[in-house]
Amino acid sequence: MQTTFPSRTLRRGNRGIIPGFAALVMLAPLLAAGNVSWRQVLGQPPDWYEGPEAIRIADNVLLYQRSSGGWPKNIDMATDLPPSDRQRLIEDRSRNDAGIDNGATTTQVRYLAHVATTTHDRRFESACLAGLDYLLDGQYPNGGWPQFFPNPRGYSAHVTFNDNAMVNVLTLLRDIADERPGFAFIPSGRRTRAADAIASGVNCILRCQVVVDGRRTVWCAQHDERTLAPAPARSYEKISLSGSESVGIVRFLMSLEHPSADVRQSIEAAVAWFEASRITGIRQVRKPDPSLPGGYDKVIVAEPDAPPLWARFYEIGTNRPTFCGRDGVIKYTLAEIEHERRVGYSWYGEGPKDLLTRDYPAWKQRVAPAPSE
Repeated sequence: MQTTFPSRTLRRGNRGIIPGFAALVMLAPLLAAGNVSWRQVLGQPPDWYEGPEAIRIADNVLLYQRSSGGWPKNIDMATDLPPSDRQRLIEDRSRNDAGIDNGATTTQVRYLAHVATTTHDRRFESACLAGLDYLLDGQYPNGGWPQFFPNPRGYSAHVTFNDNAMVNVLTLLRDIADERPGFAFIPSGRRTRAADAIASGVNCILRCQVVVDGRRTVWCAQHDERTLAPAPARSYEKISLSGSESVGIVRFLMSLEHPSADVRQSIEAAVAWFEASRITGIRQVRKPDPSLPGGYDKVIVAEPDAPPLWARFYEIGTNRPTFCGRDGVIKYTLAEIEHERRVGYSWYGEGPKDLLTRDYPAWKQRVAPAPSE
């Protein structure tokens, strides 16, 4: 069931959203000679995946895979591994640090699928299928996924949209269910499970969409794994309407081939919220300041002709942009929080711009208009 909130002020005008951490799946091919980094492994020409460099990296990926079937995050798995590191990774297989944050596991499954398809090496097929099973088994009965699993703790147990975690899983499962190029070796039984998981995940997304004064808005970065109510994460990540994550969610919903009336209504409502939440007349600038750590500050300056911005977080009920330092106290201007959080986090951005000007019009042409709510 959706969580509803009363609204004190919700007006069109200067409100907004920012894009989250970019997933590692939309990268340009590396055409020059030389080693390929982990950030580049999904953007290579097709014949590269049957070559020695691709196989070397795939061997590394197998070493990093945990016994749960998943992978840990933020590791360059393309780096050469000395024998001592290989032995350590074998000993680390039972660690409970696998998850879906920052592209973890979804990137490895996609990469191994590429290599398995071109080499027909059963080792890579088996590891890819184990990773897929990890993702399928990790889904909650309500359709959501935690950030880390099994046995997640604290806020990592919440249904996690943060940094497109759940959207990355659903997009991968969609490609598998549709038997898109690179996934032909996936058995039909798992493709059926993937399709069922997508349906459950979409239902979870619709139930999580926050309702204010009877109107759907967007989503929080994470939702309680039992009640699906908006939930906090780190001390500076409060319960809020999160434009960063909501952009990715809407793009995924728009990718569905045959959207239901509920999905279409959800998209229309979110787009209306993005339109009402744009911020105009200001620009975020990086101001040099040798007296500060790093030698600069982030400041907001008035500029009438600046392109629209969206804030990352909005207060539910007022739709005011919010900012928070490590003390956990909500503020309403960027200048009020400490320098470390001010420059060390993405508080403003242009995330929804392409969604509103390019993706939404294209989607409207593809599907029938949504029924009015």
